[in-house]
Amino acid sequence: MRTLLAPLLVLALAAPARADDEPASKSEGPRAVDKGTLGVGLMIGEPVGICARLYVQDDQAIQGAIGAAFIGDGFQIHADYVFHPYILQTRDSFVLATYVGPGVRIIDYRGGSNESDVVALGIRAVGGLLFDFKNPLDAFVEVAGIGEFGFKSGEGFGLAINIAAGVRYYF
Repeated sequence: MRTLLAPLLVLALAAPARADDEPASKSEGPRAVDKGTLGVGLMIGEPVGICARLYVQDDQAIQGAIGAAFIGDGFQIHADYVFHPYILQTRDSFVLATYVGPGVRIIDYRGGSNESDVVALGIRAVGGLLFDFKNPLDAFVEVAGIGEFGFKSGEGFGLAINIAAGVRYYF
């Protein structure tokens, strides 16, 4: 716990001014309420599917999702390691935090026939807003830029984007 004090103190001092003008404290954060470390839920957007988040520290988590990428026309699995650098707002009912981090994605693009199937492996740069309610729920919106390589002759390197929103229940 002592190893968290210095980074949390630095983040509290570096956090932007908040609309409620309350002083920042180390107890405020995305995990200010003890409600479990594993959250499972649904996300909509690109992709649509099941999502999960596991907190490894108060300000760091591993998140992932599995689902259908309708715009990309495929089936996607991704995982990210995210950090919560700023608390934007603290209210009685929720904490609004930002998150950023790197990740990976595997997608199986389905074309009109089996001959056009392409599996692509990519890296993600994700950023988002987390509404961490002071109950077993949270909600999020995120955007991820993706650089990927398609494993079929002629495919090569490409760029993609994911935009999604979702909710999770914590155990």
